[in-house]
Amino acid sequence: MSRFNIRLAAIVLVTVLSAAGYAAAKGGGGHGGGHGHGGGHGHGGAHFRSGGHGGGHHGRAHFRGGRHISGHRAVAAQNFRSGAPSSRALARSMRRTAALHSPGMRTRIAASAALAGWHYGRSGSGWWRHGNGGYGWVGPLFWPFAYFDIYDYAIWGNGVGAPFWGYGYGDIYAGLFAPYDYDDLAFYLPPRASPGGRDAAMDRLAQMCGDDSRDIAGLPIDLIQQAIEPTETQRAALDDLASVSVTAARNIKAACPDKIALTAPSRLASMQQRIEAMIAAVAMVRPVLDKFYGLLNDEQKARLNALAEDQQRQATARRSNRSLVWSCDAAQPAALQWPTEEIDARLRPTDAQRPRLVALQDAGAKAAEMLRTACPAGDTVTPPARLAAAGKRLDTMLQAIKQVRSALDDFYGTLSDEQKAQFEAIGPRRTADQADTRRRHSRRYGF
Repeated sequence: MSRFNIRLAAIVLVTVLSAAGYAAAKGGGGHGGGHGHGGGHGHGGAHFRSGGHGGGHHGRAHFRGGRHISGHRAVAAQNFRSGAPSSRALARSMRRTAALHSPGMRTRIAASAALAGWHYGRSGSGWWRHGNGGYGWVGPLFWPFAYFDIYDYAIWGNGVGAPFWGYGYGDIYAGLFAPYDYDDLAFYLPPRASPGGRDAAMDRLAQMCGDDSRDIAGLPIDLIQQAIEPTETQRAALDDLASVSVTAARNIKAACPDKIALTAPSRLASMQQRIEAMIAAVAMVRPVLDKFYGLLNDEQKARLNALAEDQQRQATARRSNRSLVWSCDAAQPAALQWPTEEIDARLRPTDAQRPRLVALQDAGAKAAEMLRTACPAGDTVTPPARLAAAGKRLDTMLQAIKQVRSALDDFYGTLSDEQKAQFEAIGPRRTADQADTRRRHSRRYGF
């Protein structure tokens, strides 16, 4: 079992065991305590130490905590893990690298995993879902299959690469008001009784965070070579591009979190770290891609573009077009409206806190507008230009996250422990209220 897999198992377990105070606030009353709620500066994650023996046969995580999962949630979690992320079919897809190159399959896997761990997942789709049906947050993980999304857009174009553009303000909002409570995150913990199940479940979560194996991160050399018939010089440049692609994916994987974010400041810090790793990966690949593309003649460039168009046609033929929906500049759904009433009712901000709360709301609105106006006006038709556009989008995402994070730190740092606990309960409680409304509606109208 890899060190990352051990770490991911440990951080989820630490989260489950360190949830004192929050469960009471989730129900609407309770006492906040200070357990697991850091200050306003990105702290509050569950730290741990992990170590293991080589060969993948043994691993041990050392942690401290003080709370057990409730019985019915533990049983539900056990049932889920037997087919994590959601079913045997999806589990098989995670083992087939060819399937993971399909954005539609990745969307299904991420959606299934996101809802399987969410307490109200059987009630329908989650409010933090992207326009293409995918999810930016899968339990504790932000941006599953990140390198795939960059790769697909840069190499294959706007259709196959559309999921990349689904990320935006909605993900920042879900970082502020997380839909998952601590018991929900227990669903991502593999069963202790089954070492094989433990490895399989953790491998799938780790693979969604980052996979640097050559068959995942490497370019389709044979396909490109067949299309453009490169010279020796061009082939060497193509090999360099394939190599740096794997290195970039390895760097994204290295930035996968080693702790789980327990508070809104920590979640935004985790988002920022993930985006910064993606920006660094794009910066690493861009000059090598530019060099390779610059060596091609006009005929070869046309063939490469035709190959991308063929990939688009094949992708469309394999599935519905939903996963290819361009949702960068889509209108924000009602679920992303600022929860003014819930904040007022739960936190009861003081007059001194109110201006900083208003500043946080304004920062969120500015971030949403910043990301909306930064959407490309039209199609970008060459791989170098698309990779540059991806880098620019990630830069804008980073600016938006930093802006909201700064305002959040200012506000969060003024809160009492009770107010922090109530703030963290807004997302899960709101989710619960919406799920209850759907169930009542279903019973009333018989569906």
